[in-house]
Amino acid sequence: MPIPEDVTGDEIDKDVRQELQSLPKTLAEDVAKNLVMVARLIDEDPEGAYGYSKVALRLASRVAAVREAGGFAAYATQRYSEALAEFRAARRMTGGVELWPVMADCERGLGRPEKALDMAGAPEVNKLDKAGQVEMRLVAAGARRDMGQLDAAIVTLQSPELAAGSVQPWTARLRYAYADALLAAGREGEAREWFAKALEADRDGSTDASDRLAEMDGVDFVDALDEDESDGTDATVVEKTADEADGPVEAEAEADAGAGRERDADDRDED
Repeated sequence: MPIPEDVTGDEIDKDVRQELQSLPKTLAEDVAKNLVMVARLIDEDPEGAYGYSKVALRLASRVAAVREAGGFAAYATQRYSEALAEFRAARRMTGGVELWPVMADCERGLGRPEKALDMAGAPEVNKLDKAGQVEMRLVAAGARRDMGQLDAAIVTLQSPELAAGSVQPWTARLRYAYADALLAAGREGEAREWFAKALEADRDGSTDASDRLAEMDGVDFVDALDEDESDGTDATVVEKTADEADGPVEAEAEADAGAGRERDADDRDED
């Protein structure tokens, strides 16, 4: 797959670059460039990112960072079985637990929420950092909802992190998930309150809390351009109409001034 000229491979994280040092220099550079493309496209063009991840995997499947990138690209395109396989491979290589929550979410994607819940109660969760534990809580609540256990999902999300006043990277998503679960359970008043709290914490637009609030309040947003088109009004037409309105007034004023000058001339002749 083509690599843009502005991609050098140096953009990758230093830890990944260190992993690639086990490869020959030219090969490491090629893999690095493909990994950069995965990171660049995964949000806007997940299928494109998946394509670059396959190239990287073909070149260096024994590098944990490459297997992890392949897993996230497959996950972004809802290829959950493939994603889970790549995450498991990366975990075997590193021995870490960072991928545990997303692995559990792959189980959800494969229609196995019970397995995701089993993973949420596994010892590995205690080894996760705070962000990982919050992510695991979100996955577990999602699994409960998959099983139709709305009340249990709500309880799962009730945590010190949810009640905390400080805003952390996970705060908006946690509050949003709680609001959404409340709404699904018919608790609209509480849901609106928590959507508003999610919006307050959503500094990077990671949720659509503002849209959900507007929907609950019955607010319809009308595009200004569409509104102009609907009533047939055009800015150019308005401007032209204004000019035309000024034209007769100016002509009348000039005519009055000319008549005044002619009267003055007649009075001087009589003198």
